[in-house]
Amino acid sequence: MELGLNGATTLTADLATDIAVAGKAGFDFVEIWAAKLIGYLDTGGLPALRRDLKRAGVRPATLNSVERIIFNDPAGHIRMLEEFQRLCRVAESIGCETVLVVPSPRPKGVSGAAIDRESVRILRELSRIAAPHGVRLAYEFLGFADCTVNTLAQCAAIVEKVARPNVGLVLDTFHFFAGGSTLASIRQVDPRRIFIVHINDVERAPRRQMHDALRLYPGKGILPLNGILQNLRAIGYTGGFSVEIFRPQYWKQEPLRVAREARASSLAVLRRAGLV
Repeated sequence: MELGLNGATTLTADLATDIAVAGKAGFDFVEIWAAKLIGYLDTGGLPALRRDLKRAGVRPATLNSVERIIFNDPAGHIRMLEEFQRLCRVAESIGCETVLVVPSPRPKGVSGAAIDRESVRILRELSRIAAPHGVRLAYEFLGFADCTVNTLAQCAAIVEKVARPNVGLVLDTFHFFAGGSTLASIRQVDPRRIFIVHINDVERAPRRQMHDALRLYPGKGILPLNGILQNLRAIGYTGGFSVEIFRPQYWKQEPLRVAREARASSLAVLRRAGLV
């Protein structure tokens, strides 16, 4: 089991800081936040990025993320493809295996069947672009009511329809709970299609009113983390876990302190579930 730090957890820090504190805190990998990456490359370039990763002793697991990939107008679709292609080139250059992609808010009047068809079409298109770079793409469902893909079962069914070896999904524990996914649905997923798990927790609130700023360190909130993790263990998931927390209070703290607390709290939860 490997544990990583997602750049959202230290969102106001730059990428060089994310990499450094991940190494000092003892993480195995980092999920590189795309907006930070662009700023970094404009000043340091790829050689500096490879140097910083090597110096910190962490690997780049994902580039996170290309958003709103479905139901774009023609100009928006072209921009999305250009962004995805750029991230694939960077991922190949630094040995990063996965680019995360995120569905769009639900357009008015769009059916569930239309969402599935559009997702499959776009994911297959992105799969063709990613393949020559040796890159995978992971579709991340969002548990918000206005998102087109908001449950694990729906996302897993789409990925199965895509039927490409380099296309999988992200399971985020916050989105899993906020969108009403069930523990039983985990048992229906091929563990090989789960490319990464985002681990976090959340304050008590009605599910429909949950938002990112309510996220907490794992084990500090009300998510059924033990049930989620034990079901992942039961299906044979052996991939990585990454701490992704969008909490403004944490962003105001010293990044190394946040990284260390994120790792310690995650390891405690993972141990209780028998994954460490």
